[in-house]
Amino acid sequence: MSVAYSTSASRRITWTLFVTQSLALAAVIANSAVNPIIGATLSGQDALAGLPSTLMLIGAASAAYPAGRLMERIGRRGGLALGFLSGLVGMLIAGGSVIAHSFPGFLFGLLMVGGARGAFDQSRYVAADAQLPERRAKAISTIVFAGTIGAIAGPSLVAPIGVIAERMGVDPLSGTMFSGAALFGLAGVLIMVFLRPDPRDIGRAIAAAFPQPGPIAGRLRSLHEILRLPAARLALVALVFGQVVMVLVMSVVSLHMHNHQHGLGDVSLVIMAHTLGMYGLSVVTGPLVDRIGRKPAIAVGAGLLIVGSILAPTSLMTVWIALAQFLVGLGWNVCYIAGSALMSDILAPAERGQIQGATDLIVNTVSATSSLGSGVMLATLGFGAMCVFGAILAAVPLALLAGQGLAQARLSARQA
Repeated sequence: MSVAYSTSASRRITWTLFVTQSLALAAVIANSAVNPIIGATLSGQDALAGLPSTLMLIGAASAAYPAGRLMERIGRRGGLALGFLSGLVGMLIAGGSVIAHSFPGFLFGLLMVGGARGAFDQSRYVAADAQLPERRAKAISTIVFAGTIGAIAGPSLVAPIGVIAERMGVDPLSGTMFSGAALFGLAGVLIMVFLRPDPRDIGRAIAAAFPQPGPIAGRLRSLHEILRLPAARLALVALVFGQVVMVLVMSVVSLHMHNHQHGLGDVSLVIMAHTLGMYGLSVVTGPLVDRIGRKPAIAVGAGLLIVGSILAPTSLMTVWIALAQFLVGLGWNVCYIAGSALMSDILAPAERGQIQGATDLIVNTVSATSSLGSGVMLATLGFGAMCVFGAILAAVPLALLAGQGLAQARLSARQA
């Protein structure tokens, strides 16, 4: 049966992905709030409190590439459904391990949950598949906005679910695991019912109707070949450096504030401002990226990252730190949406799953590395020097843009 693009189908697919992404992120964020406590309790060592989060990052990084390849083979719907199934099983294993006081079992469950995230984080690319090129950034931004729902709903689940679990006679910390399993299960059902036709097939129909310069017919390009394209290098650099700078400047800001006698209320305000920058304005930034173009948007995002990084250590006033973290979050948002849209634009339909999965593998790996390195840099260099280093890294996309612009100008001059 042939598949053609339709506005109603693309709208239904986008909103289905928005709802399922919100459910999955609510499950993950709720558990992230208690994972350090469980890690320290089950292991008996506070030093291992961060290991659960690290395992989830490793799971996400290791699953991104195979998930992308699987989606190309069996379809986006089947690949995402299997990802949510992995999350469901992982949550059940983790919850059961909390009750059984098994630290290895808990870690294994979280590794599976991380693998689920490696799959469902590609929902932004799935949404782009079902859209015409001029609407892709808007669709991607809608999926990114789901992070706002997850950030609000996730933490609000922790206390009431814990009370319910305690009333049922089980460890209250296991409650968020079982509620997370339910959320993953619901997301999987919604994907199987409403993600039709498969976005992979819609993407192929759009590519046939609106052909773009790409690979020779019948031959798929490798990641190495694609990264030889200036646009592909720019997209990857925007995604990678946006992620690195955001994680570097944000991940230890709470400790920086704690060390300077800020209370938890101040820390919460700063984290809320950062989250608003990361997700809350996506409905605005997505259409903006479509309107002004991918490359100018990447320049704007990098500029915001630089400004936020430079402002962050210049004052200990809570409002000032919150403004800086908001700008860092917003810069990440613009780079993430513009980079994802640019990468989708230059890939042939048959290449998208594999290359997008490889891209997410790289992004998740550098994110984990940046997260682990931020504490070391804070201890050895201090918050100010670390933020300056972040500003320097944020300038890399701007340098690449400038270099590509000069190369294009020289080429045009020779051809004139």
